[in-house]
Formats: sequence, structure tokens, C-alpha cells
Amino acid sequence: MSASRTAIIADPLGLHARPAAEFVTRARTYESDLSIASGDKTGNCKSLISILKLGIAVGTEVTITAAGPDEAAAIEELGSFLEIVHGDDAP
Repeated sequence: MSASRTAIIADPLGLHARPAAEFVTRARTYESDLSIASGDKTGNCKSLISILKLGIAVGTEVTITAAGPDEAAAIEELGSFLEIVHGDDAP
């Protein structure tokens, strides 16, 4: 079984190095297999290089897919994380 969720990237700088690293750290706490899709590209949520190669910009709709014992919690946390502004860009 698997679960998925869409999210819109809120950070004005997109999913750049600092929030991408935090995203990967959070993803690695889950046992489920996790992927993120943007357009026709898909990356592994537990790999920083994989995430950065997607070049995800502000306003981009992404889909997070999880398969495993904690899939529901994983997509909820990771989707919510992408929908807020991080670091110096926060209001």
C-alpha cells in the first residue's frame, strides 16, 4: 500500500540547500520508502543530492509518495514542512 500528498512550495527561494537538508533529515526518521515528484522528475526524499537536482522553485506543486509502516505520518509531516517558509525568509 502507499499514500501520497501534494504540496505547494512556499519558501521564496524554493527548496534550496538549507530547507532541503532539513527535509531530508526529517524524511530519514521514517521507515517508509519516500519519493517526491515535480513535473516529470522524481527524487528520493532521503537523498539531498536527489532533492536538489529537482530544482524545485517557489510555487511549484510537488507530490510526496510514501510506502511503508509510517507512510501517513511521513507524508503529513513532509508535506506540511514544504508549505511553510523557512529560515531568514520567514515573516
